Amino acid sequence: MAGEGTLQAVILAGGQGTRLRPLTLERAKPVVPLLNRPFLAYQLALLRSHGVSDVVLACSYRVDDVRAALGDAEHLGVRLRYVVEREPLGTGGGVRNASDLVSGTLFVMNGDILTDADLSAMRRLHEARASRTTIFLQPVPDPRQYGLVETDESGRLHGFREKPTADEEIGTNTINAGIYLIDGPLLGRIPREQASSIEREFFPALIADGIPCFGWCPTAYWRDIGTLSAYRAVQLDLLHGRVRMPLAPLGERVAGSWIAGGGAVAAEAQIVAPSVVGAGVALGPRCRVGPGAVVGDGSTIGPDARVEGAILWERVEVGAGAVLQDCVIGADVKIGAHARVGPEVVLESGAVVPERATLTR
Repeated sequence: MAGEGTLQAVILAGGQGTRLRPLTLERAKPVVPLLNRPFLAYQLALLRSHGVSDVVLACSYRVDDVRAALGDAEHLGVRLRYVVEREPLGTGGGVRNASDLVSGTLFVMNGDILTDADLSAMRRLHEARASRTTIFLQPVPDPRQYGLVETDESGRLHGFREKPTADEEIGTNTINAGIYLIDGPLLGRIPREQASSIEREFFPALIADGIPCFGWCPTAYWRDIGTLSAYRAVQLDLLHGRVRMPLAPLGERVAGSWIAGGGAVAAEAQIVAPSVVGAGVALGPRCRVGPGAVVGDGSTIGPDARVEGAILWERVEVGAGAVLQDCVIGADVKIGAHARVGPEVVLESGAVVPERATLTR
């Protein structure tokens, strides 16, 4: 390992975040904001809280976005290093590409998972079972969207089934939740500089060769943030305390909301909890922000405007009397006076909504 006793992790963030477009056209998925913090900061904080202080990010798309947002992440108590793929190598190739920087037993985490799972308990199970690879498993109501993982009564893995197409193929509701503990020497089995899948190739080969691999199925919050609906929903979960994260929103907590400094709140402006108001935000007279609103740094909410259940990135301008409901607004968007933006609408960064326009899904 990198120093005696240092736990390491690899975060797989090689994809382009296509399911989150148009938001990811202007920003890399690992640093899309959650409550005005880069998403990756939550993963790093979780790892740090379980003793992981050396993290390698396997990435290939808009890497400068991540560097600009987090740098080496020293402010989060970890060392973050970057391994940049010239061509996307998939989950297997991404881990292999980072393997020269890691050793011992390491965590591997998909770059679009938010969870508050007890990773220390996962490590204890890994050691107690003499497992060589342990996979975090998550029960879901409808497993057809995911890869299924089958185990025996002891929790030992005995099969993977990628996204079943027929109901008769579903023999379990536990899915691969995208966090693994892997003994470092096993990574040598993955071919170098070649695209491969850790789920479809590496893990099934370990099982076929009789290498001890176990599943760990805790009771924990877990969500893949990689779709537009999930991206907004996960912020509401954070706001309502459904996730126990070791990272709070920036700013001071006031009456159940978090308010950062440097802004201006006009007379009769309301902030309804739970909400997050970023740094340098100007709230106009009689506007109402919340509940369930996130307003990005440098934004302006005009007089009599309403922002409820909406996620606003940085420097959004909301005109007088405009109404934003349950939507996601990218950075530098201008919303005209008395415009209405309805539920599930997502506006890309830089968009302009004319006065009195109505946008619905």
